Amino acid sequence: MYVIYGIPNCDTIAKVLIWFKENKIPYEFHDYKKKGISPAKLKTWCGQVGWEILLNKRGTTWKEMDAKDQALVTNEKAAIKLMAENTSSIKRPVIEKGDNVITVGFNATAYEELFKK
Repeated sequence: MYVIYGIPNCDTIAKVLIWFKENKIPYEFHDYKKKGISPAKLKTWCGQVGWEILLNKRGTTWKEMDAKDQALVTNEKAAIKLMAENTSSIKRPVIEKGDNVITVGFNATAYEELFKK
């Protein structure tokens, strides 16, 4: 079973959930706002895809951060701290199967390859 991590009011998450439903692919949704995310899980993900991929520097949350706070996020430890405290700073979605990150972000063409094998 796939686990889709995100926040429900995100447009990208809405697209992903529709895509999974239309393609009849079973999934579980993990709502960061209700369930949070542990630093240990973030560390595991960083080990698989890198903190630079997980941290959403193009989103509103990052852009609204003070420049001095942004400047402190220069390594995995600092990124994990930020993402655990402010889950809106995590790129969405993170899709996991078992303990493995399958993909981060949404790309319909890539999803065809990844999930419809």
